[in-house]
Amino acid sequence: MKKHHNVWAIAVLLGLLGWGIIDAEILNRQEPIASSGEQANGQIGVEKGNTAPDFELQQIGGGTVKLSDLRGKKVILNLWATWCPPCRAEMPDMQRYYEENKEKGAVILGVNLTDTESSPEAVADFVKLYGISFPILLDPDKEVANVYKAISIPTSYIIDSNGVVQNKYIGPMSEEIMENMLSAIK
Repeated sequence: MKKHHNVWAIAVLLGLLGWGIIDAEILNRQEPIASSGEQANGQIGVEKGNTAPDFELQQIGGGTVKLSDLRGKKVILNLWATWCPPCRAEMPDMQRYYEENKEKGAVILGVNLTDTESSPEAVADFVKLYGISFPILLDPDKEVANVYKAISIPTSYIIDSNGVVQNKYIGPMSEEIMENMLSAIK
């Protein structure tokens, strides 16, 4: 009888894994983006073509960052947490991409879902351990996470130099994905 429970447990786990992979593939299907980027439709929101909602958050190490102050630069807005395995997996790629492209005007903002962390110090320790040099912002009240609909993490938004949302990506991003998404916009 115990053997049958193990078989059922494995079958359920494989089913959930398969569903998760298929669900992630469906969520990450990208609409083609014109090389010049889609123009703002006049609405503020998180859908493609909307002006990205503005926010200002405290940065690890002091100071604040306001999204609208980054107009003129391409932005990857990444919502993440230290306890999230896919978030941890993408951090080395994000750091490499940032180092290789920051002089070209590319910006990565890592918005940490701080209310889910044991403490802000744990986030700072994580940043130090991974050698992250792009801005890590603390979202202790989930204001940004809620506005940007971070239901699962990591979730990343690609925002063009005009502050317009051009794409959304759920799951860990590789350097190649970041390069493809940012090179397709202005």
